[in-house]
Amino acid sequence: METEKIPQEITTLVGREVYSKNGVFVGEIEDIRLDLDRQMVTGLALHQLNTELFGPDARSARGVIIPYRWVQAVGDVVIVNDIVERLHQPDEETDEKEVTA
Repeated sequence: METEKIPQEITTLVGREVYSKNGVFVGEIEDIRLDLDRQMVTGLALHQLNTELFGPDARSARGVIIPYRWVQAVGDVVIVNDIVERLHQPDEETDEKEVTA
C-alpha cells in the first residue's frame, strides 16, 4: 500500500532539532537558506549549537549554516551526514562571528 506524500511548507523545518546520522545533537533550525533563482533550499541556519562539535567559537557566533546536501532525512527531526562531526574550525586569526560550513 503506497502512502500519499502531502507537500509541506519549508517553514515547518524551523524549530526542528538536527542530529547526525550517528545520533549526535547538532543544533536547532532557526532559518532556511534559499536559492530563489533555482527555487531550492541550499542550507539550514542552525542555532542552539552543540558546542562540543563546533568548539568555543560557537558560543560567540550567531550560529552556523550547513549545506542542505548534507540532509539525509526529514521527519520529526532532521538527520544530516556525520561529516558535521568532523568539521574543522577556522583559524583563530580570523575574526568571524558566523561559522559557515
